[in-house]
Amino acid sequence: MSSEITFTRLPTISTDEILSHMSDPRVAEHMPLLTSRWGKAEVSSFIATKEACWRRDGLGHWAILLDKSYVGWGGFQKEGDEWDFGLVLKPEFFGLGRRISQKAIEFAIADDRIPFFTFLLPPSRRSLGALDRIGATFVSDVEYDGARFLKYRLETP
Repeated sequence: MSSEITFTRLPTISTDEILSHMSDPRVAEHMPLLTSRWGKAEVSSFIATKEACWRRDGLGHWAILLDKSYVGWGGFQKEGDEWDFGLVLKPEFFGLGRRISQKAIEFAIADDRIPFFTFLLPPSRRSLGALDRIGATFVSDVEYDGARFLKYRLETP
């Protein structure tokens, strides 16, 4: 029996759960923009920022659940004229990235607002073969908020 992955809005998750997730040093290793410690105020600000994207664009980051338990957050966020896909999982669920990404890609393909989307990956990501397998193409190295990222693009047919 396969476990069910679902997407919900971030405010449905407890502040303590997100705080614990974002305070794990294994998460910070792959998040160049996570440069300071989080407290409850940072979690509240994070959720408010992500909810503002939903109000502005009608889409944003979700809380990701596995059998109704929080495993991380991610989704699509408008960056200028492009949709960017991000995924930040709790370390014990890193192995679910492929399944979650596939579900998100299926969502993007079905959504007429998303003719393509990008991935901004930190240079610390070593395994990039999955991007080739799904058809994503390397665009360039980019700087975002003072940090370097590898930018990939995936067309949604």
